[in-house]
Amino acid sequence: MNRLFSFFLLLFIAVSSIILFAVAACIWLATFPFDKRRRLLHLFACFWASIYVWMTPYWRVQVVDRRLIDPSRTYVIVSNHQSLLDILVAFGLFIHFKWVSKIEIFRVPLIGWNMHLNDYVPLVRGDAQSVAQMKAHCIRHLREGSSVYLFPEGTRSVDGRLKPFKLGAFELAKALQVPILPLVIDGTTRALPKKSLVLTGRHEITLRVLPAIEPEDFASLDVRALARRVQRLIANHLVGDEQQVARDSQVT
Repeated sequence: MNRLFSFFLLLFIAVSSIILFAVAACIWLATFPFDKRRRLLHLFACFWASIYVWMTPYWRVQVVDRRLIDPSRTYVIVSNHQSLLDILVAFGLFIHFKWVSKIEIFRVPLIGWNMHLNDYVPLVRGDAQSVAQMKAHCIRHLREGSSVYLFPEGTRSVDGRLKPFKLGAFELAKALQVPILPLVIDGTTRALPKKSLVLTGRHEITLRVLPAIEPEDFASLDVRALARRVQRLIANHLVGDEQQVARDSQVT
């Protein structure tokens, strides 16, 4: 039954994406002259992603402490990364931000094209020039007032335990004196495991918003110490993570 439902869900995603991308393209054309940050288009992307969560009876998503997000502020948003499902769950916040995502996602027909329209930020893993371009792209968005969302682990965790944090997100926060908004996503590893597109039954999924870390709170920390602090903070709120935070020397 899980495999059958997964097949029909993927089929629905493929067919619906044709229609929804056409709508997204129309929104982009209609709002481009006056919505340079593409806020309306991003809200539509949030709706597009949320459709697939809403229609899946296996997933029950709870957002905890949404009130801690001030939609008028600009953040560097960071969270752990357990599954492809994390992206759909985070879209469900319906707040404005720009994704930082691996370049392969931008090459996916329709969904990737929508990411280009939204001016999300591509990244080629392990490519120093791409990392520099990513940081410049993020700096532009932050200065224009758009939050940016990064997964500092860089890739999905296999078992839900935190991988070492990379420093890019924290370098951005330090350089531009922008608050960091930590999010904790739990339950998606079991709901949609890495390297699988087969749903695994009913799961409770939680997205927990933690209090923003203000620039004055990390002024005395170097980038590595800041990354370690946020990593521990997220780990402390993960169910089943067993508090296994990567050692200081593993933060890259």
